[in-house]
Amino acid sequence: MEPDEFAFVLDAVRTFIRKDVVAAEDEIEESDRIPDRLRDKAKAMGLFGYMIPTEYGGLGMSELEDVRLAMEFGWTTPSFRSMFGTNNGIAGQVLVNAGTEAQKERWLPGLASGDLVASFALTEPEAGSDPSGLRTKAVREGDDYVISGQKRFITNAMYADLLMVFARTGDVTDGTKGISVFVVPTDTPGVTVGPKDAKMGQRGAATSEVFFDNARVPVGNLVGEVEGEGFGTAMRSLVKGRIHIAAMSVGLSKRLIHESLKHATTNTQGGTKLADFQLVQAMLADSEAESFAGECMVLEAARRYDDESDRRIAPSSAKLFCTEMVDRVADRAVQIHGGMGYMSEVPVSRFYRDARLFRLYEGTSEIQKLIIAKQMIRAFEA
Repeated sequence: MEPDEFAFVLDAVRTFIRKDVVAAEDEIEESDRIPDRLRDKAKAMGLFGYMIPTEYGGLGMSELEDVRLAMEFGWTTPSFRSMFGTNNGIAGQVLVNAGTEAQKERWLPGLASGDLVASFALTEPEAGSDPSGLRTKAVREGDDYVISGQKRFITNAMYADLLMVFARTGDVTDGTKGISVFVVPTDTPGVTVGPKDAKMGQRGAATSEVFFDNARVPVGNLVGEVEGEGFGTAMRSLVKGRIHIAAMSVGLSKRLIHESLKHATTNTQGGTKLADFQLVQAMLADSEAESFAGECMVLEAARRYDDESDRRIAPSSAKLFCTEMVDRVADRAVQIHGGMGYMSEVPVSRFYRDARLFRLYEGTSEIQKLIIAKQMIRAFEA
C-alpha cells in the first residue's frame, strides 16, 4: 500500500479498537462471542482480507504492514483478531501461496470481502507440533478425493465456509512428503464440526474438532492440483503466522503495561502511591524494556520476510521471544495489581489467561527452538 493509504487504515483501526472493541471486552468475555456490530464493522473496513492481494479484492498489505496492524490488534482481546485472522493468515495464505489461478479467482474474493470464512485444518490428536504424524486420509476415486479423519483445535471452524484440510495422499511411511491440502466446504456431506471448545482464555475465539467421514470433494479442490505439496504449503503459511503472533504479543504487552501504569499511578498502599515504590518501578521498567525489544525484533523480522533475506530464523526467533515475553509482562501486571489482579473482572486477569496460548499455537516455543538451532547448525556447516 502507499504510505499515506496505510497510515489512514492504521489510524482507523487504532480508533476502532480503542473506542469500540475495548468497550465491548466485558461483553465478549461474558458472551464468549464477538458482537455482530463489531464483526460487521470489521468486514466493512476490509479487515477480513487485508493480507489478500488486491487483484482478488484484498488490501494486499506487506508483512511489515501486517505486523504494525497486529500490534494494534494486540491492544484488545485476542479473540477480535482471531475472528478474521484465519482469512488473512494461515488459511487464506494457503490459497495465496499455493492455489492455482482458477482456485484463487474462485475463493479469494469471498475471503477478502468477509463473505466467506476459511479455517486451517492441520492439527490432529496425534499431530500437533509434528505434522508427520498426520492420519487424515484422502483417497482418489475417479474425479473425486474421499477424505476421512479428525482434526482438533480448528480456529473458526464453527463459522467457516471453507476448510483448508491437510490430508495424507501417500503412505504413512512417506512422512511429510505424502501430505496434500484440499479446499473442503463445510457443507460437504460427511463433514461434521464439533461444539465450541471450552478454553482457559481467549473467550470469543472459537475452536472446535472437525470430523470427516468419507467426505467427497472434486479433484479441482486439491490446492495447486499437485499431490504431496501440503507440508511445504503449511510451513509457508505458518512462517507468516509466527511473525504475526509475535506482533500480537507485543501489542498485548503494551496494553498490559498501560493497565499496570494506570493502576500504579492511581492506587496507594499506606498512603504511598504504588508507582513510587521502587520494586514496582522495577517491574514496570523490565516490562517496558522487554516490550521494546520485542517490537524491534518483530519489525526487523517483517522487513527480512518482505525482502526474502530471512524467512526461517527471524520469524521463529521473534515468535519465541515475544510470546515468552508477553507472559512475563502479564505476570508482572497481575503482581502490580496485587489481589485485584486475580479478580476476573480486571483486564490484566483476562489477558494473563489469554496470553498463555501464544506460546502454543503456530508452533510451540520448543518447536521454535528446534527450528532456530537446526538453521544455525546448517548455516555453520555449509
